Formats: sequence, structure tokens, C-alpha cells
Amino acid sequence: MTRTRYKIHDTHYPYFLTCTVNGWLPVFTQPAAWQIIIDTWRYQQTKHDLHIFGFVILTNHLHVVAASSELPELLHRFKSYTARKIIETLKEHGATTLLRQLKAMKLNHKKDSEYQVWQEGSKPKQILSEEMMRQKIEYTHYNPVKRGYVERPEHWLLSSARNYAGESGLIEVVRDWR
Repeated sequence: MTRTRYKIHDTHYPYFLTCTVNGWLPVFTQPAAWQIIIDTWRYQQTKHDLHIFGFVILTNHLHVVAASSELPELLHRFKSYTARKIIETLKEHGATTLLRQLKAMKLNHKKDSEYQVWQEGSKPKQILSEEMMRQKIEYTHYNPVKRGYVERPEHWLLSSARNYAGESGLIEVVRDWR
């Protein structure tokens, strides 16, 4: 895949971001893999002022609505760090097929790693209105429902839909974005 033409220009606004596993491989089927995402977001929330408004982690991609004055740098660090940790975890769990696939799909210009976990880009979409925020949060929460994984958004553990339903979620989210 070529580099994205989408950019994060104005960090005063939240952005809808998508991070896709290279080749749409099902990396997040095991808790050890998706826990890396949750732990990294928690760290960035406490140490780097990342504000997460909504998220969902599926087997092969994730969506997050987030804001930070340093969002481009945080996104870069997020993808770099989580890729390294995911590779370590896959090696520890003997996931040789996934590792072989991530190695085979690595783009030629990626010289600093043997594997490529994430597709390039994140297609950031700037949230410009309350209506757009509501639409992106709803889209995010209904992703597992559309795929037939659950009947209701809040039944999906790896989502902020639980937070919005008044239940305890995996991470803190900013629900008061109005």
C-alpha cells in the first residue's frame, strides 16, 4: 500500500483514525495481543495527554476517535511500539504462520524491521462537528454488530460502547465531547 494522502493538520480537533493490520491478518484474537493496544493507550493517556472519545478493536483492525496536541507523534509512537510488542508476543506464543505472513507482506522500503504489523497510514478524518462526532462514535461502536460478532455494541469487550452504556470499560474515555 502506498503512503496515505491523509494528514493530521490541526491538533485542536479530535480525529477518527483507523489502524489496520497488514494483510488484514487476525492478530487480535488473543488477549495478549489486544492488551498491548489497551496498555499503550493507557500509557499515552497518562503520560502524553491523549484523549480517547471512542474506540473498537476487532480481530484485524481498530478504530479510535482521539485528540492530543501531539497526535501525529503519538500515533507514530503507538504504531511503532505496538508493532514491536506484538511481534514479541507472537514469537512467545509460537505464532509462526502469522509471523511468516507479516514477514512476507513487509514493504521493501521498511528496512528497520523484519516484519510489518501495521499497514501504512491511518486515514485520519478531522471531527468538525457534534453530528460528525456522533456518527463516528456510532460507526465505531456498531462495527462488531455489523460483523455479526455480537448483538449489541456494549456486548463487545474491546470497545468504548460499554463506557457509553454506563458500564465499566477497559480504558477511560471522554464521553463529554459536546
